[in-house]
Amino acid sequence: MIFLKELTLNNANDILNDIFNTQENFEYEYVSHSTEDTRELGKKFGEYISQGNIITLNGELGSGKTVFLNGLASFFGIEDDVCSPTFTIVNEYNIDRDFPIYHFDVYRIKNSDEFLEGVGTDYFYNGACLIEWGDEIISDILPKNTIHIDIYKNEKDKELRTFRIWRKS
Repeated sequence: MIFLKELTLNNANDILNDIFNTQENFEYEYVSHSTEDTRELGKKFGEYISQGNIITLNGELGSGKTVFLNGLASFFGIEDDVCSPTFTIVNEYNIDRDFPIYHFDVYRIKNSDEFLEGVGTDYFYNGACLIEWGDEIISDILPKNTIHIDIYKNEKDKELRTFRIWRKS
C-alpha cells in the first residue's frame, strides 16, 4: 500500500496510470488550491477512465464533487454543465468511446437495499460510474476495485481542498 503519497498535476499521469491499471491498494493526497485545480484533476481522471471503473466522490456539500465531475466531463467534450442527479439518481453521458459514463447521486437513497431495488448494479459493468455519496450509503455493495475520493474543505482557506484518493480491499 502506498500511504499518502502526494499527487500533483505534474506527476498525475504516472500515478493515474498506476491507479487505473492495478488492483492493489493505494492512498494518495492531492491539494487543490482553486476551482481550476479541481477541474484539472477531474480532466486528468477522464484520460484514464474506462468501462467498469467505479469512482466514489465523498465530501460535504460544496466540497468540489461537481467541479471535479465537470472537469472529467470536459475531457470528453461534454459541454453542458454537469449537475448532481439528486432527484433522478443517475445521469447518463454518452461519450466518444464504447461505453457511457453514469453519474449517480445517492444522497436521497436510504441504503444499499433501496439502491439494488431501484437502480441495480448493471450500471457498474456497462459503463464508467461516478457515485456521489457512495461510501456513506452503498459502500457494502461496491466492488473491491472501486476508487474512492474523499474531499475535505479547509476551514481557513475557502479555496483549498484536500483530496484523499484511495483503494483498500
